[in-house]
Amino acid sequence: NNRNSFTSSKKANTVSQPHLAMRSQSLTLLLSALLVALSTAFAPSRLVLAKIVVSPSHLASSEQSGEGDDELARENLKKQLLQLGASYDRGYGASPKARQEVEDVIADLEKLNPETDAAKGISGLGEASPLEGSWRMIWTTAQDVLVLNASPLTTVGAIYQVFSPPIVTNIIDLIPKIQALLPTSLFPPTLIRAEVTTRASPRTDLPMRVGLNFESVKLKPVEFLGMDAENLPPLAFDLPQIPGADAESSPGYFDVSFLDHEMLVIRQSAPGGLFALVKTDSYSP
Repeated sequence: NNRNSFTSSKKANTVSQPHLAMRSQSLTLLLSALLVALSTAFAPSRLVLAKIVVSPSHLASSEQSGEGDDELARENLKKQLLQLGASYDRGYGASPKARQEVEDVIADLEKLNPETDAAKGISGLGEASPLEGSWRMIWTTAQDVLVLNASPLTTVGAIYQVFSPPIVTNIIDLIPKIQALLPTSLFPPTLIRAEVTTRASPRTDLPMRVGLNFESVKLKPVEFLGMDAENLPPLAFDLPQIPGADAESSPGYFDVSFLDHEMLVIRQSAPGGLFALVKTDSYSP
């Protein structure tokens, strides 16, 4: 009986071995399939997220979004500067606090300056200058300009800077102070225009700097007591030139710290100060 039992057990074991082998083989195939699937899933060709991150179209979209944000910020800052200039009479009636407020606005605007070569074409040769045209002052901190309003006889009207490369003309309109207090029926309009002519030039390796050589000053009556006075002779004289000075060594210059199609901010050399101006179609009095 024991022998029969052993024989039956042996047969049972012999029958089960192929089944175990098949199960082992199936498990091996299953694990292999899983490994292949995992390796395929994480292959570089399937890293869709990485491809999206470096996609040129997405980079271009981000750049366009950034440019749009800068443009909106520029417009808001220019609007603030115009409002402050109007509120404080271009700087003539500004308190120290108001001047600091304007300085902060201009500093933020300068960080968004879209122009990188403001002196281009300023010599009048070759390409056009981005500065060309007439600009009207809306703010200044320059003491040599602010002091003009201290005269007991005249007050300062419009101030322009006209670029016709290589000539840059600074224009200051002066009117009698009493004219601002009385109606025109009692005091007909009178206007005197001062013009300072300079010759501009670029400075080597300084694309945002414009050199200036002051050439002449002219005072001419435009209107006197309501009558056209342009036929009256102007008072004009040439300015003395510094011996040996040329376009590169002349002490006069200004740096363009902001420039677009409608606003200009410049910082001048000694005696210093800044000017903010807006583009205008005409500088007629």
